[in-house]
Amino acid sequence: MKLWGKIVVGTLSTIIGLIFILAIVVFCLWSAEIKALFSIKMLVEADAETSSGPVYRMDISGDYYFDKFLESGGVSNDQELLDFIVKNLTKGIIPVNIKAPTIGCSSFTAQTADGARLFGRNYDFSQTTSMILRTESSNKEFGEFGKKHATVSSVDLQFLGVESGATLSTLMQKMICLAAPYVPLDGLNDAGVSCGIYMTYQGKSESTGNKVTATDQTTDKPDLTSTTMLRMILDYADNVDEAIKIAQSYDLHDSASTSFHYMVADSTGKSAIFEYVPTQGITNANDTDGTARELKIYVNDADSMLGTNEANDDFQYITNFVLTPNYYEEEDNKTGYDRYNKIQSMINSDGTNTAGIITKEYAEEILQTVGRRAWKENDNSTSLTIWSALYDLTNKTVKWISNERFGEDGAVFELKLVDGYFEYV
Repeated sequence: MKLWGKIVVGTLSTIIGLIFILAIVVFCLWSAEIKALFSIKMLVEADAETSSGPVYRMDISGDYYFDKFLESGGVSNDQELLDFIVKNLTKGIIPVNIKAPTIGCSSFTAQTADGARLFGRNYDFSQTTSMILRTESSNKEFGEFGKKHATVSSVDLQFLGVESGATLSTLMQKMICLAAPYVPLDGLNDAGVSCGIYMTYQGKSESTGNKVTATDQTTDKPDLTSTTMLRMILDYADNVDEAIKIAQSYDLHDSASTSFHYMVADSTGKSAIFEYVPTQGITNANDTDGTARELKIYVNDADSMLGTNEANDDFQYITNFVLTPNYYEEEDNKTGYDRYNKIQSMINSDGTNTAGIITKEYAEEILQTVGRRAWKENDNSTSLTIWSALYDLTNKTVKWISNERFGEDGAVFELKLVDGYFEYV
């Protein structure tokens, strides 16, 4: 072989070797992330006629650094969360934005005649791109909260800065989805614990210039943002009591100048609503100090202070106003109050169904009835129900309906816990 030929062969061998080494380094550094990216699949295409955005699925196997996130003490604002995500999930090279759009939602608990506990949830917003996210369990324990559960959760990708209703057509868009575990809005874990988050619009009144005030607790507890609190509950709560302990153990910092409350339930039939409100004497009209808010917990069998129906009903329901008594000077300021009353009346219309016994089919009917396309709080409303989810906490199943397309092929997805992992049925 001539000298130039040997030089070419040697050069090519070196280049191939370097590429091989680089591939090994990339795989070792990004193996879990690469697997997650390849799992992204479109489930539902966008539909301009109904303003429906696309729906995707993604599976996270292995670590998404949430235990590291918790061990570091969490974060107290969006920027700190962004810094953690960019550094750990995208290795510092993919920018991620977090924002919380104005949303309105509904949820309720109930049970079937054979005792299966249900958690229904509507997520209301304008056209957006949504995702069903699955994560694995782990034997690694986090302090007193034990081992991490397998979960299935719902994500609005607009929270991560994906353009409203966009398809995930680029690698950059898919890379951003690696942060999806940090922004769930509802979900179920393998212990039968379900949780949802709902906007409360606290402090929004004429006296505050219609500006919402975010909760921003500042004690010496570790810190969580709105959606990472929900992730913590899904990952580590074995039941409602443990979810309560989690909420009590952290300071909450709401995201993007918004305010939220939560509802959580488990397979025993216990449920609770978590709210963050100021001490006595502060109303929505002057609730402008997010650091002054304290956690209030209303459990389903001890919530008589919320009202006559709540005292009688063993089930719970929630929309987008604060339930804490005397918070509002006028009922007109209670966003979603009409949907709240409609849910209660559909489950216990004559006061005799205090146990909240209904069929799964009727649970879907409730979700459909208060869905935004059918239910407009004002003629100018442009909001839609992006997804409806019916979680069976007893049998560990999920029925997930896209864009109010109940009963339609290609728009309804079912999952079931099989051997410790949520599988599509």
